[in-house]
Amino acid sequence: MSSELIDIGEISEHVSDVKGFHLPSFFGHLPDLPAIDIMGYHFQITKFMVLEVAVAIFMIVLFVSLACKMRGGKLVKGRFWNLLECFLVYLRDEVINPCIGKNNAGPYLPYLWTLFFFILFCNLAGMLPWCGSPTGALGVTVGLAAVTYLVVICGGMAKQGIVTYWLHQVPKLDLPLAIGIFLKPMIFVIEVVGLLIKHVVLAVRLLANMFAGHVVLAVFLVFIAATANNFVLWVGVTFSCVMMSVALSCLELFVAFLQAYIFTFLAALFIGMSLHQH
Repeated sequence: MSSELIDIGEISEHVSDVKGFHLPSFFGHLPDLPAIDIMGYHFQITKFMVLEVAVAIFMIVLFVSLACKMRGGKLVKGRFWNLLECFLVYLRDEVINPCIGKNNAGPYLPYLWTLFFFILFCNLAGMLPWCGSPTGALGVTVGLAAVTYLVVICGGMAKQGIVTYWLHQVPKLDLPLAIGIFLKPMIFVIEVVGLLIKHVVLAVRLLANMFAGHVVLAVFLVFIAATANNFVLWVGVTFSCVMMSVALSCLELFVAFLQAYIFTFLAALFIGMSLHQH
């Protein structure tokens, strides 16, 4: 019974941020990731941090290589490079330009392209054995949403001016002076809080979708471990769970792309809304 509990505990590490990578016992035990003391603060390096850095390095290598191939107007050859270019062109022409406006989208293209592929590759990392999806952690999704929030408000203030941007949070209303003095501050607070809530929802949506799928996969594996004492039941449960896990993994692969697209689309939409007054 204790060995089963250990297995269940090991499975749970796939959907949570931990101090190290846990491999099956026949690979041996890997030491925990180091902790760093910075100015009296204890900073623990975690598994998801390592995966995020790995994704960032992979993206740098990938897109620098693509840029080198495109330098000088050369045609990009190869199925993989053409597929990558199709993603970039589709996001630019069908998502970013319509949401922000072709004349204003240029400065935000690098950020939104980076945002899409970073989320996508972090999502896909969860499909790798013994890794996990960094976007299944609240800190990661909140960080992405917070950066997007700063881009939105800074972009709006740069386009409209600091004072004008915040004044335009209140739509133009033809109200008597007495009613306007009472209602407009309330509307301003509601609009500002609503803007913040929109970005909180960005973080929660991505977290919930990525975390839930991995939890269900983990539950299937727990079912297999829980029936290990009964061979006949174990065979039936194992076959059913493996088939369900394969089907769910295919769905998770689709969700990885879908959630990266939705996050990027909403980020572009929020940026476009901030550049233009109500």
